[in-house]
Amino acid sequence: MRKIVQRNAPPPAAPWPADMHPVLGRIYRARQVRAPEELDQALARLHPVRELARADEAAALLQEQLEHQRRILIVADFDADGATGCALAVRLLRKLGADVGYLVPNRFDYGYGLTPEIVALAAEQSPDLIVTVDNGIASHAGVEAAGRLGIPVLITDHHLPGESLPPAAVIVNPNQPNDPFPSKHLAGVGTIFYVLLALRARLRAQDWFAARGLAEPNMGELLDLVALGTVADVVPLDRNNRILVAQGLQRVRAGRCCPGILALLEAAGRSPRRAVAADFGFAVGPRLNAAGRLDDMSLGIECLLSDDPAAAREMAQALDRLNRERRAIEAEMQTQALDDLEQLLDRDGDDLPWGLCLYRPEWHQGVVGLVASRIKERYHRPVIAFADAGNGELKGSARSVPGLHIRDALDALATRHPELLSRFGGHAMAAGLSLRRDHLEAFGRAFDQEVRRHLSPADLHGEILSDGSLEAGQLSLEMAQLLRDAGPWGQGFPEPLFDGEFRVLSQRIVGERHLKLQLAADGGQPLDAIAFGQDRPLSGGRVRLAYRLDVNEYRGARSAQLVVEHICDGGERDSG
Repeated sequence: MRKIVQRNAPPPAAPWPADMHPVLGRIYRARQVRAPEELDQALARLHPVRELARADEAAALLQEQLEHQRRILIVADFDADGATGCALAVRLLRKLGADVGYLVPNRFDYGYGLTPEIVALAAEQSPDLIVTVDNGIASHAGVEAAGRLGIPVLITDHHLPGESLPPAAVIVNPNQPNDPFPSKHLAGVGTIFYVLLALRARLRAQDWFAARGLAEPNMGELLDLVALGTVADVVPLDRNNRILVAQGLQRVRAGRCCPGILALLEAAGRSPRRAVAADFGFAVGPRLNAAGRLDDMSLGIECLLSDDPAAAREMAQALDRLNRERRAIEAEMQTQALDDLEQLLDRDGDDLPWGLCLYRPEWHQGVVGLVASRIKERYHRPVIAFADAGNGELKGSARSVPGLHIRDALDALATRHPELLSRFGGHAMAAGLSLRRDHLEAFGRAFDQEVRRHLSPADLHGEILSDGSLEAGQLSLEMAQLLRDAGPWGQGFPEPLFDGEFRVLSQRIVGERHLKLQLAADGGQPLDAIAFGQDRPLSGGRVRLAYRLDVNEYRGARSAQLVVEHICDGGERDSG
């Protein structure tokens, strides 16, 4: 898929401190940072909990359970966001003396959210209150089923609500109607963190801790979990989320995080002392998610709950093995998807559907979302990958591109064709859905038509936004470290990306799938570069690249390295 490299057009210069490097000033301006105080990552800069609607009502409900020693059951989503949020809630409530347990649905048996089936399973534990984490906003039937059993439900979620809300005792979700909370991008773990902040504030105001001889919990001790879940869920890193992630990373680097996170970093070969947000997103998160994708997320939650380093290490190794299995399954499915699309291109020329629906009966339910993401990146159009869910039903995972809000598109499609979709939910860029197998062909046509209503042909070309070029003298270890320390970087606040032309000094394929290069900018020293997933050597002695400048650590030595994001060919337009 052809991609276009465009230079960011920063707004006018902000009044940066005199000691700020001009490259950083350029990068921050391109990310719409308007003043130095917006980079302040102190906890005092977080949006106050009082601004999150109904958080105090949720706190009152939890306090009631504590005071009467009633059973609280956490029902969490089966991804890293749900797992971290569940571990956070269980850890804190146990410190407060709560009778608390958790239940995480197996995606293959029960599907997503608080379904009536999950409520029936939860009822076997005789809870007095069900608390959802990272789900529940669309669980009308499940909340009603709990109500019939006399079990109130506290929903904590961040997914977009539908036209009506479930009849829960309390709902806390920054995206529910009329919620004034300024940050609409809280992850599920961020939402439950704020609810527990409200609980601590409420108990503190009533001298609850002193009356019971309990130490007041330090909420900062939970920020490693908040940071991991926030990054792994790929929510936009607005200012509030950047503070949460930065503070959590500080704890990890200082060695003051839960043994499970340390063990997962170790299993991934990452140094806790130098951890950055990308380590959560590309190393720890996938290993945690592997449990929910292939097996049971309880393994991941137990890893995060363990205070025994040896036990945490053993569970992290098990998660690492699951992740290797997941990668093998994903690679095979991706190859099959690409083969199917090549056949479609051979049959129909270059006229692929604008909205792609992919399905093979042997595909794995837990991995279709990753395949949809990979195909979306390659063909730069919305993709839904489906797998069999039994009883004639398919479950799909959707990924979108800028310009198409995928959850709203599915909502519009369901309005036009109410017979096609069984259920759906999600965000702007990702969603899940279910439909009957015999509706797939009609759904594919309707999805393509809906995508065409929102996108133009220009939207189907990938665009890479560059932060400009670096001078030869700036391609250094010092600059690479400066950029690492200037984050946290992530969704909505992307890691700096540069473009430039280099001489190719040498090249070779490593690991069968990656291109290892030695390059030099004009007037600069040789430096290493790696192009992941590029299994063909370059032709010619010069190359134009879009790249990240990173720190490479090998056998105790640290050096600057270019991580190649895109190799520009002669037919592409690079605008400066």
